[in-house]
Amino acid sequence: MNKNKPLRAARLTSLVAAVAVSMVGVSLAHASGIPNKTLVYCSEGSPAGFDPAQYTTGTDFTANTFTVYNRLVEFERGSTKVEPGLATSWDVSPDGKTYTFHLRHGVKFQTTSYFKPTRDFDADDVVFTFERMLDPNNAFRKAYPVSFPYFTDMGMDKLIAKVVKVDPYTVQFVLNQPNAPFIQNMAMEFASILSAEYADHLLKTGKAADINQYPLGTGPFIFKSYTKDATIRFDGNPNYWKPGAVKLSKLIFSITPDANVRVQKLKQNECQVMVYPRPADIAPLKADPNISMPSQPGFNLGYVSYNTTHKPLDNVDVRQALDMAINKKAIIESVYQGAGQLATNPMPPTQWSYDKNLKANSYDVAKAKALLAKAGLPNGFELTLWAMPVQRPYNPNARLMAEMIQSDWAKIGVKAKIVTYEWGEYIKRAHAGEDDSMMIGWTGDNGDPDNWLGTLLGCEAVNGSNFGKWCYKPFDDLIQKGRTTSDQAQRTKDYTQAQQIFAQQLPYSPIAHSTVYQPTRKNVVDMRIEPLGYTRFDGVSMK
Repeated sequence: MNKNKPLRAARLTSLVAAVAVSMVGVSLAHASGIPNKTLVYCSEGSPAGFDPAQYTTGTDFTANTFTVYNRLVEFERGSTKVEPGLATSWDVSPDGKTYTFHLRHGVKFQTTSYFKPTRDFDADDVVFTFERMLDPNNAFRKAYPVSFPYFTDMGMDKLIAKVVKVDPYTVQFVLNQPNAPFIQNMAMEFASILSAEYADHLLKTGKAADINQYPLGTGPFIFKSYTKDATIRFDGNPNYWKPGAVKLSKLIFSITPDANVRVQKLKQNECQVMVYPRPADIAPLKADPNISMPSQPGFNLGYVSYNTTHKPLDNVDVRQALDMAINKKAIIESVYQGAGQLATNPMPPTQWSYDKNLKANSYDVAKAKALLAKAGLPNGFELTLWAMPVQRPYNPNARLMAEMIQSDWAKIGVKAKIVTYEWGEYIKRAHAGEDDSMMIGWTGDNGDPDNWLGTLLGCEAVNGSNFGKWCYKPFDDLIQKGRTTSDQAQRTKDYTQAQQIFAQQLPYSPIAHSTVYQPTRKNVVDMRIEPLGYTRFDGVSMK
């Protein structure tokens, strides 16, 4: 008996079924006007979830925000410039405290296997989205209690007094005080507009938490399925409100944490776009005739954060000593392999208000030892040093960097134990303050200095992206002051002072700004490097 016969029959049956499904897909794609093109993206990690307001990393935002959702205002592709989104226009009151958004008509929410909307997007969706974050007693928030780190890190919960539905297509945001970066902030991921109707359905069926697993928005791609640590599947949205922006019928994320495997998949055309090549892979990828390697200076910063609530890291002399003991030049050469520049400030040089006169500590082991002795620690101490398990645009090899810093600190008697966790767990535990010191970094979100100084270092952000839990009133006062005026010269003055205080206090050690590369197959058309650190596929097509 030939044991392969049933198997072959089964394969033939499945092949016929697959062809039938693909033919349906072709007819649907053509019917919707979307070209029948599939793009596979080799991403570096699994998203922690699909509810943008809960998260702070580019891994999450690429997988949820810029596929499934829109915001009232949006960043232009490849830019930090704001353009109309679900709002066609907006007005600001003379006192700078009331923003009136005029909403786009005829925008459809996506129809999915798990929910079919009965109405178009309107003001109720905007009010629900923001009241859920603003009001601790909101019914949906009570049913699914989570934190909104960006919203609170940026003080939006204290800034927004109320969100008012003026009519079905007009919404007013009333602020407690003027806020210079408000419109830039409203283009950020946490402000992604949810469907109030879908939320009501989840509430009624006792499945509020499904908003984080089964997303539904107005965006260019419709969520189909997620297999943890393997794949995320999306279909092009045939009813997308922006004509011609969806040029892919299918978008598949192939989750590939190993950079070497990502490179091999790209070379073999198993994926057409990949993220975060290792520095050592850049030259071979550039040499491949089928691959494009656009690059640009990164709007980013890699750093080592110190948990200032843990002794002895609450002592500024100890932080300064640790900083001086790090041979940053050697890290740039070994970790970034030339694709990075030394960081001295808590923001990149391309950010307006960057203080060019700020000088970093020089590498000085003797001085570092003297500072530890002054702090009463002549024999050093022990601490944990957390290393990220994934590549980030601001740090191509956190493990190697951690090992180099561990070796540097040993020279001043500081014994660092390297610790790592899966990426989602890493961030969660860091928010809880479990680390002593950690590798982390930032890619700017909105082009405003407040996004570096307030979001990473402000007192409001100590439970969010201020991983050092550093709250220093003289610094924070300047950040708060900078938010209340739209006068850029005055804001620059405030932020320059804030950077000088940062340098004296050093809640973290700036290490480097990296060059960002976006390897793509040459049949991918109009893929852009996003300065704000995520990857977008609206507007992208295939030859």
